Amino acid sequence: MSLKYAVLAALLEGEASGYELSKVFDVSLANFWAATPQQLYRELERLAQDGLIEARLVRQERRPDKRMFTLTEAGRQDLRAFAGTPPRRPTAIRDELLIKIQAMDGVDPDATRALVEEREAWARGKLARYERVRERLLAGRSEDEYLREADRIGPYLTLMGGIAFEEENLRWCARVLTILKQRAPLGRTDC
Repeated sequence: MSLKYAVLAALLEGEASGYELSKVFDVSLANFWAATPQQLYRELERLAQDGLIEARLVRQERRPDKRMFTLTEAGRQDLRAFAGTPPRRPTAIRDELLIKIQAMDGVDPDATRALVEEREAWARGKLARYERVRERLLAGRSEDEYLREADRIGPYLTLMGGIAFEEENLRWCARVLTILKQRAPLGRTDC
């Protein structure tokens, strides 16, 4: 999948500037799709050239002018067609930490432990951000109320996936740290 569809899906929320979209990517889409601001701005240009989004200029007095982007009907149709087709291939994990864990035998266990603790802290931080987004989306409603009443539930469903992913990361980290701790008394450096 290309960044194209992530941008089109983000614009379902309504008109947004490139800056606002980069914040959406940081908060709402970060659990499943990452993009740098530079990638995002290049993609916005391509989408505008392809007629999938429109841009309008907003003049500002004390700041540089900004461009606001909206989906066109062609963009909505393209996104609907994309959403209705199966993914090209299943998700594959590409994680540098897992390669390091695979190769950890003969490495200082404290170094491995530090890497896992760093991942654990990262997962806790992401989970806390996702929980704040969840609370904002729910706005005092129960999850059942939100899922029954909200106009769009896609952002919430993907957020649930991100929360589950980080919770699993925390479970895995805890298990790995327990195993490393259990092996430490053995005096082994090749764990």
